[in-house]
Amino acid sequence: MQISMHQVSVVRMAKLLENLSGLLAKAQAHVDAGHIDLATLMNDRLVADMYPFSKQVQIACDKARSVVARLADLEVPGYVDDETTLAQLQQRIARSVAFLRSVPPERIDGTEDKVVELPVTGQLTRYSGMQLLLGHSLPNVYFHAVTAYNLLRRNGVPVGKRDFLGEP
Repeated sequence: MQISMHQVSVVRMAKLLENLSGLLAKAQAHVDAGHIDLATLMNDRLVADMYPFSKQVQIACDKARSVVARLADLEVPGYVDDETTLAQLQQRIARSVAFLRSVPPERIDGTEDKVVELPVTGQLTRYSGMQLLLGHSLPNVYFHAVTAYNLLRRNGVPVGKRDFLGEP
């Protein structure tokens, strides 16, 4: 059986974002129990030159929506980066997952060789659909989701690898 672009993009990234939402639910319980201050968590960074926790979640969502929209020839849904609570971040995740799941396989399958141009660090970069998905977007979504996970772990939120990976 061949793996499709839709399976690799929509199906996997929606699952990853849903798992990220589960991590945020555990983080909310940690905040509610008084183990950490919400603002401290939302603004925490691994190192000074990295984005804070809230931005990590935002970017994971943004990259997932962007690649699916570009492959499907749809407008990239843009969201204002104004979330200040875990509940608001979960809403962003839910909206992102809903968008991903709304794109039917036939809009994405067969886009392996499609040429996609987008600005990367201020330079217009050309990708094939497969390069964009596997070499740029999917690694970015995982990078930002893992960074959010690591920040939760560092702040004592009781999450583990199974929470991050979820069920296949």
